[in-house]
Amino acid sequence: MASDRLGYLLKHVLARLTEAQTEALAPHGLNGRDLAVLASIASGEPLSQLEVAARLRVDRTSIGDLIDGLEERGLVERRRSAEDRRRNVVVLTAEGERTLEAAEQVRQEVEREFLAPLGDSARFRADLQLLLGE
Repeated sequence: MASDRLGYLLKHVLARLTEAQTEALAPHGLNGRDLAVLASIASGEPLSQLEVAARLRVDRTSIGDLIDGLEERGLVERRRSAEDRRRNVVVLTAEGERTLEAAEQVRQEVEREFLAPLGDSARFRADLQLLLGE
């Protein structure tokens, strides 16, 4: 039976989580990919567009489109690096920071509710990270 195969289970669990997150993030004008980009940009030192793509394991054309959309909505800006004028970096705007903060709270709540049926969601996360080699 297909429903006992790991690939099937992982695919359909991810689909349900994605659906729940998409619905919850919609009032913030974001989807899961947008949120991942904002979170990567906010993760510390200023990153170039290609560095954001590498962190997210997204190809360079896709990241360009994602960042373009976020820039059009006033959530990110492309700027010259203060350390290296030949390099462009992507940074959050003040609106981007507010949106990221609110959307992260929503994401965390969706994940809490989604994992609530599990007895030990922290252990589940740790096991998944182990499988990823993290």
